[in-house]
Formats: sequence, structure tokens, C-alpha cells
Amino acid sequence: MSSPANAARPARAPSRARRAGRGFSAVASGVLLVVTALLVPLAILSGWARLDIGDADEYVGTMEPLASNEHIQADIAAAVTDRVMRELDTGPLQDTVAEFVESAIRSFTTTETFRTGWNAANREAHGAVQRALREGDGNGAVTLNLAPITQQVKDQLEADGVPFADRVPVEDVEVTILEAHRFPAARQSFRLLQEAGLWLAGAAVVTAAVGILLARRKVRAAGLTCLGGALTCGALLIGIVIGRRETLDDLPPDVSEASAAAVFDALASAPRTLAWAVLGGLLVLALVLAVLAGLRRTRPARR
Repeated sequence: MSSPANAARPARAPSRARRAGRGFSAVASGVLLVVTALLVPLAILSGWARLDIGDADEYVGTMEPLASNEHIQADIAAAVTDRVMRELDTGPLQDTVAEFVESAIRSFTTTETFRTGWNAANREAHGAVQRALREGDGNGAVTLNLAPITQQVKDQLEADGVPFADRVPVEDVEVTILEAHRFPAARQSFRLLQEAGLWLAGAAVVTAAVGILLARRKVRAAGLTCLGGALTCGALLIGIVIGRRETLDDLPPDVSEASAAAVFDALASAPRTLAWAVLGGLLVLALVLAVLAGLRRTRPARR
């Protein structure tokens, strides 16, 4: 005949097993939700690297608004003028001709024809940008070939009957738009993110779903996941600000800070905008979940 103590033992074993299972689920849930929060900004960056920088049409579309930037226009006018005047010898009229040529080019940079040439130059540069960011070809410097723009400038000057226009050289006139060798770690990260593509976004959704399902208090877990994702999005935005400052603080002497800032802002526009959108959306969702959790806690009291 079994004693009461012996009869209680079999009941304790399942109880301990259940507690161990709950403990494992809680730990696994916590780990998965932390991983989800870390994946959110990485998913934003990988989508940007794959879809915005990796695609030629998207890249050209990103750079297109810079054709209207006054600092970009001024730098291109100065570069083309310098190249033109090295081929022209007008004696005592050199300075006067240089001012006239630069003025004509500055005027040309406000036309739709210039925008077309700018887009063509950026499409040609896209492959070099990809190679510099992914592989670090050569010295990692990416230049924009302004030959298409120079040709259009020459055609316009000849059509206007400008003296010496037929002597304008249509050879490679280049301006530096990126020096990836200055950021080897960032270059490695870019390659990995571009290869990951949209898989990171899918992984974030899966880890979030599994982590929430394993949690005992699912609404609370979902809310904490949203807050964690919002926090890492905020970290991404801070990182973009720091990256911008470091980039502008380490420019070569022949690169205009204003133009470099315009290029950086154009390239970083997509991840910055998406990070703000995701951060805002996650905070709103976290607030909704907090309200729902509060309502669930007050229901028993009303009874």
C-alpha cells in the first residue's frame, strides 16, 4: 500500500517538466525577440543596398535630383571650365574667356539637356560604384565621367556662335563622387548586406512570430518587440548622422564639402526615410498593444 508521499511523487514530475518547458520557452522567446530587434535595421539596410544601390535605374533616380543642386552645378561647371581652358590659349583674354565659358556652362547646368547628360553619366558610373563598394577595385575611388556633359556644352556653345567653341575638348572630364577605400569596414558590410537582400526582412518576421508564440504573455511580448525594433531603428538613424559627419570630416582636398553632403544625403535618403517610417509605425503599434493589455487587465475587476 503506497503512502501519501509516494502518491504525490508522480504528480511532481510532470509539474517540474512543465516548469522546465516554460523556462526554456521564455528564454527562447527572449532570444528570438532580441534577434528580431537587431534584424530590423539590418533589413532596412539590406533592402537599400539591394534595391536602391544595386539597381541601375533606382540608382540613377536617386542621383537625378542632384542635377538641380547649386553646389553640384558649380563644381561641374568649375571642372569642365578648368578642362576646357587647359586646351585653349587665348593670350591676354584667358581670364575673360574663362569667366565667359564658366558662365555659359553654369547657365547650361540649369537646362533639361544637362539633366539628361547627368543621368547618362550616373548610369555609366553605377557599375563602378558597385565594384568599389563590393570589391574595392583599384584604389576604391569612383569618378563621374562628365564627357557626355562636355559634349553637350560644346554643341550648345557652337550653336550660340561662341568663339573657340570648336576647340572645346570632348575628353574625359572626371569628378570624384566616392572614395570607398577610406571605409573598408563599411565596404565589407555593404557587400554582405547586398547579398542578403530581402532575406533579412523575412528572417525578422519569422523570428518575431516564433518569439511571440513562445511567450506566455503574447501581447506584452509583441509590444516589447515593437519597442526593441523602434530602438534599433533609432540607433540606425544615429549611425547615419555619425557616418555623414565622419564622411564630411575626411574629404580629399579636391572634393567640395557641400557637394559631398548633397551626394551623401541623396544616397542615405531611402534608408533614413524608411527607418523613420518603421520607427513611427512600431511605436504606434506598441502603444496600441499597451492599451489592449491594459484593457485585458481591467476586465476581471469589472466583474
